Amino acid sequence: MGLTHAQLQEYRGRTLPDLLGPATRLLFVGINPGLLTVAMQAHFGRRGNRFYPALFGAGILDRVIDASAGMRAEDAALLVERGIGITNLVPVATARADELSRAELLAGAAELEARVAGLRPRVVALLGITAYRSAFGRPKAVVGHQPETLGGAELWVVPNPSGLNAHSSLADLSAAYREVALAAGVVSPR
Repeated sequence: MGLTHAQLQEYRGRTLPDLLGPATRLLFVGINPGLLTVAMQAHFGRRGNRFYPALFGAGILDRVIDASAGMRAEDAALLVERGIGITNLVPVATARADELSRAELLAGAAELEARVAGLRPRVVALLGITAYRSAFGRPKAVVGHQPETLGGAELWVVPNPSGLNAHSSLADLSAAYREVALAAGVVSPR
């Protein structure tokens, strides 16, 4: 889908429904959807985003999902069958996550905790340490397993798959996502 800059701007502030199933064990939490992601109505829909290749590399999926033309029903079903859910800390679309205010991040954290308590996944994996630190008031937090829970679920912070996060390779993402998948019981030890 080739959209002009002006067309993409029309998606600013719009939302994207969560991808959730009745037996979500591992909930991935993005910071917020991008404009193209909302236009495509597919989480991590920007071509080149490393989320789905990292899930494949982690052994969570048996193939790489291409959401750049939208999420196909069979791809959404595969995620749900594997116990994978996807949501966002802040539901509204922006061009870049750094456009979000601290107040939006704080409100998103409170709403996320309530959503997780109702959904009851085993593990929540928040994608991005900077957003986590700001949203949850943990300025010294590091990537990995967190000492507190979120809505009764184990809380992990893993690297963000965005191409803007160039210091994390696809291998790094895959290793981190495998670790949370093991904790959630989504994959078995090799």
